[in-house]
Amino acid sequence: MAVMGRSSRAARGAGRGTERDTGPDVTGPGGRTHAQGPLTRPVGSGLAELRPDRDRPAAWSLLIDGAPQSMVDLADPTHLGFEYQRRLGHLIDLVAPSGRPLTVLHLGGGALTLARYVAATRPRSRQQVAEIDTALTELVRTELPLERGWQIKVRGADARSVLERTPEGSVDLVIADVFSGARTPAHCTTVEFTALAARALAPGGWYAANIADGSALPFARSQIATLGAVFPELCLVADPAVLRGKRFGNLVLAAAHTPLPIADLTRRVASDAALGRVEHGPALTAFAAGAVPATDATAAPSPAPPPGVFR
Repeated sequence: MAVMGRSSRAARGAGRGTERDTGPDVTGPGGRTHAQGPLTRPVGSGLAELRPDRDRPAAWSLLIDGAPQSMVDLADPTHLGFEYQRRLGHLIDLVAPSGRPLTVLHLGGGALTLARYVAATRPRSRQQVAEIDTALTELVRTELPLERGWQIKVRGADARSVLERTPEGSVDLVIADVFSGARTPAHCTTVEFTALAARALAPGGWYAANIADGSALPFARSQIATLGAVFPELCLVADPAVLRGKRFGNLVLAAAHTPLPIADLTRRVASDAALGRVEHGPALTAFAAGAVPATDATAAPSPAPPPGVFR
């Protein structure tokens, strides 16, 4: 979810439904063209709209109930249109040497923007996506199909239930971008959830999460404390205005059991068109001072965006 775009979210309620395989690992060529115009269709999480991008002739924005979710460029899957996706893209680039295939678990799928990015930049990567809204996934597969040969398996199930069944030490990167409506469900914000992600990681693997908060950032501070209860290495990337509580927005968290490449990440964030700041070490500890980790017994969903934030 992003203030100006949201790449994934669970269906409303984020219930623990029966898992559904929403299709094969690959789909056919083609895809929707701008000449066909926009498309609207009801899905499990609301009314989905595919809207042609005005600046990129093969790109589409996905909106749910009028809120931007993702941008997909069928001609260039390496294009990440939203700032938080670019920050997650930097982490994908840095988690292993350039071009090395990865095993990635995406918690939240939406239009599969980040899965496409991994497949394009790291051929032969193996990816699994947990996206509870199976109708949305079917729409995306039909209108914005994946390229043949990409090893992307989408599971129609709750993110935590898929994480619980992920074999220990089996993935290089877990990316959590889970939203029910405009909020991260409580059961995907806890120490227990984070411990499941840590268990799934292979040695040297990373956990990354996209969250949203505003004002005094109580949810973000709690999430830093939550990840810090499981991982010794942490960093946060966000717009300085968001960090100062001036506006509601996205924050990307990264965590690992080994040191993160803070200098390289800082250089990449600084090269983006959108302003961004990387916090880590003592500064991040001070930022989250006094925050209490969320547990399954105490957690609440992330805060709702203020009225009009998506306009």
